Amino acid sequence: MQGGDDIKTRPAAPTLEEVAREANVSRATVSRVVNGSPKVSPDVLTAVNAAIAKLNYVPNRAARSLASRTSGAIALIVPEDTAFFFGDPYFAAIVQGITRRLDESEYLLNLLVASTDPGHKTVRYLRSGVVDGALVISHHEGDDLQQEAGMLLPLVYGGRPSQPGDHFFVDVDNVEGGAVGTQHLIDVGRKRIGTVTGPLDMPASVDRLDGYRRAMGAAGLPIDAVETADFTAAGAVAATRRLLDRVPDLDGIFVASDIMATGALSVLRERGRSVPGDVAVVGFDDSPAATSSAIPLTTVNQPSEQMGFEMADLLLRHLAGETDVPRRNIMPTHLVRRASA
Repeated sequence: MQGGDDIKTRPAAPTLEEVAREANVSRATVSRVVNGSPKVSPDVLTAVNAAIAKLNYVPNRAARSLASRTSGAIALIVPEDTAFFFGDPYFAAIVQGITRRLDESEYLLNLLVASTDPGHKTVRYLRSGVVDGALVISHHEGDDLQQEAGMLLPLVYGGRPSQPGDHFFVDVDNVEGGAVGTQHLIDVGRKRIGTVTGPLDMPASVDRLDGYRRAMGAAGLPIDAVETADFTAAGAVAATRRLLDRVPDLDGIFVASDIMATGALSVLRERGRSVPGDVAVVGFDDSPAATSSAIPLTTVNQPSEQMGFEMADLLLRHLAGETDVPRRNIMPTHLVRRASA
């Protein structure tokens, strides 16, 4: 550079008002589009997005946060062990759905995976105002973290919460799902049917067990073949061994997740029991684990990715001040038949 005339100054960044003028809409409408509000017509959405692209407008998150006293971020709280979270395809599907919805907004996702929080770091983080709301999945009865978070900011739960209250949540009818999975084993002629449950401090586990009991009771079959695990394959291995030791004439197992069902299959192979010849197996989730095992699993499908999308959508609508956001959101399940039953 030889002089000041050679120095090129950066052009001023386009503003929200300039985008509004280009699109021939109000500033408030542009703000709704930028924040992913569903209350924008398709034509207006197209016009605003075209103006944003033409002007190369980038929202100033820091300025918007100062002006609105919001952070532009939401938290995903998972009170589980990190290895468990990253090893279960159910969580991957939920997160995929959440991010698919957040991609339509300007919100960022902060992931907080914490099975224990002795220093209350997570609660201090939430209290500091760095997120505007939170999504909670895989919650357990008596979790201090979710209870404290619920007093600090808006929450949407993935799964029916265990604590009483008028909560926002997305779930499936786990009682019906457990009954459908068990009923299939009854329908294919199995008489000595057991179940491997998830942790009984989680509503989903309790409900799936209730569904098993409901179907077995209606068929006049015994309901004593029950063992509890922890939604891991290793936990299901130990539970299935206990079950077979206690009920050697078992000819069917309803397992409360696909990951656990893969553990059950390995024990049946270890004991020389053929599937489905000697023992028929039904899982729950219809996750990639159901089709990646040596014997493809018959399973109860729950729409995990769509559940994540709906959770994020509910929270964004709530944060936008909508007053008609439904609190109790139940999505459908259905049986997927494969080789294991």
